[in-house]
Amino acid sequence: MHIVLVEPEIPQNTGNIARTCAATGLQLHLVKPLGFSLEDKYLKRAGLDYWPMVNLRIHASLEACLAHFAAIGSGGRMYFASTKAPRDYTQVSYGPQDVLVFGRETRGLPETLLARHWESCVRIPMLPDARSLNLSNSVAITAYEALRQQGFPGLLGKGTLTGREEAEGAWLDYV
Repeated sequence: MHIVLVEPEIPQNTGNIARTCAATGLQLHLVKPLGFSLEDKYLKRAGLDYWPMVNLRIHASLEACLAHFAAIGSGGRMYFASTKAPRDYTQVSYGPQDVLVFGRETRGLPETLLARHWESCVRIPMLPDARSLNLSNSVAITAYEALRQQGFPGLLGKGTLTGREEAEGAWLDYV
């Protein structure tokens, strides 16, 4: 599966999303212009030491990103996340090649794009007075629902205790 962030603005959100993608094997696509540098310390810190695991692709524009998916013919469907969408994200059957597209934190996706793909727009249910959820939370909620529907392919479903004691103080290896 693929996660597309269209013109993300907040490096910490993108770093958190990169970590989610690394932990789940989802490919992350960033669409320029970005609201930060890829060398931003907050971006790096939010992604911790997961950056080498991130399958990252950068696109020069939304049109270039859409053309990329049309050209590769992955067989997946594109879903566009928006608070304006007509159905909630759980009413969709997700597949392994699907693409989840999210807009920038302050404005979301352009309404012209939503109108062209209206039947593929999904939303996360919220109270009527809530404007939106945090972008990294929205990606995680939607991505994990898609993965749950597919039986969490390739993901470890249980953990084990390590037997080691926690060290005193903050863990600062990633700073």
